[in-house]
Amino acid sequence: MAWILALVLFVEALGVAALNWFLGIVVDRQDMSLAGLDPDAMSISSKVGGIVFGLYFALCGVVALLVALRDRAPAGFGRILLISVAVVHGLLGAFAWGLVGPGAFVSMVVVLGLVVLLLMTYDRLEAPSEGSPEQGESEGPGQIAPPAAPSPS
Repeated sequence: MAWILALVLFVEALGVAALNWFLGIVVDRQDMSLAGLDPDAMSISSKVGGIVFGLYFALCGVVALLVALRDRAPAGFGRILLISVAVVHGLLGAFAWGLVGPGAFVSMVVVLGLVVLLLMTYDRLEAPSEGSPEQGESEGPGQIAPPAAPSPS
């Protein structure tokens, strides 16, 4: 499943970068301003934004690929990246419904579901190590151990 998410994020990174680059070219060739903004500034900002978001999605894809290769849960910065990309896809899905339609919304929610599924499936408890009490017998924080039975005399 992590392999699929990595592939989806890499394709999405390429698609976002290409789309923003194309929009930058369109704005540059039309030579029109929007509310007095400089067309060159809009073109350059679209291209830079596409590259930045493409690299962001590619980095998230690298994290998912590392999870797939190592078969371990992401930790630290990688986990934060995957949580942030889940939030981004939730927001993009909400905007996509109104601006593009239900098809784009469904695709964003599918990617959101894949990210959440990756975070949840690899967030399992590790097996008990040697010398540690069994999982059912351990007392967690805030739990009180049952009173010991009196010894027969």
